[in-house]
Amino acid sequence: MSLLEDLVNINLSDTTEKIIAEYVWIGGSGMDMRSKARTLSGPVSDPSKLPKWNYDGSSTGQAPGHDSEVILYPQAIFKDPFRRGNNILVICDAYTPAGEPIPTNKRFNAAKIFSHPDVVTEEPWYGIEQEYTLFQKDVHWPLGWPVGGYPGPQGPYYCGVGADKAFGRDIVDSHYKACLYAGINISGINGEVMPGQWEFQVGPAVGISAGDELWVARYILERITEIAGVVLSLDPKPIQGDWNGAGAHTNYSTKSMRSDGGIDVIKKAIEKLGLKHKEHIAAYGEGNERRLTGHHETADINTFSWGVAHRGASVRVGRETEKNGKGYFEDRRPASNMDPYLVTSMIAETTILWNP
Repeated sequence: MSLLEDLVNINLSDTTEKIIAEYVWIGGSGMDMRSKARTLSGPVSDPSKLPKWNYDGSSTGQAPGHDSEVILYPQAIFKDPFRRGNNILVICDAYTPAGEPIPTNKRFNAAKIFSHPDVVTEEPWYGIEQEYTLFQKDVHWPLGWPVGGYPGPQGPYYCGVGADKAFGRDIVDSHYKACLYAGINISGINGEVMPGQWEFQVGPAVGISAGDELWVARYILERITEIAGVVLSLDPKPIQGDWNGAGAHTNYSTKSMRSDGGIDVIKKAIEKLGLKHKEHIAAYGEGNERRLTGHHETADINTFSWGVAHRGASVRVGRETEKNGKGYFEDRRPASNMDPYLVTSMIAETTILWNP
């Protein structure tokens, strides 16, 4: 082990009770993640016990230069898989000094929806399938692809094994274990249809925690790709042509859907989603029109459809749900770069609170 690695891996608890808290937030694009660290006097497990902090919003595209201070409110704590020990990652949302949520703070409104008594009663569960693509650092081309060329056609790569089929497994497995260490309810990983593309799943998670956990899982993945010298892409259609895009399929159920007779509740919820299709599509990720073409296991962006075990539909109901008469459904429309706070809260609002 090099001296630098030795220093990076110092166990602070040997000499001090102080810990390092890495404050993590979402930048001005709504997709870029930012973070900075501060020293705390001792271990903290309750986010309400953490101090608020500020940053220069003019450098993240979130405030003008003449009034650049943006305030971070700590919202959720995770164990830090990089520094380990009692050190923590802190997911935050952002506010003006007057206490107003800034425009890129989608968590604020999501928290209001998830705290509504009718939503709380229904205990909404989410399982989010986050697809992503790994790119070679110095050329904008997927990991494992010949520079300036293409691999063989899709088919052998999905859940594939072998040096000619799976590219970046060390990164993927490191991320899996780091998320489990952090306390994220990551439920699995798999290689995806396009070579260089992978997926991890977060959930089941209840309400606002689904957004918190997915965002911090994205942060951990970006930190790992930084170490590996690989670039993470959440573009919904990273390579044009006969290649699958990248989505964030969102599995969803409520207490009523999980109870006997829940299939009728599921059908009514899907009907509501169909009536608000355009509003949902507008919030489901930038560039999604390049992915939702009606090909490559997607529905056409302009047409809402649903079906049992149908991967070319907007919403898919599983065979087991149909058989049991209760369970969950999968909204297949969200893009890989969607904001999980926005998508999860919008699904809850439409299916639980909205009465057409």
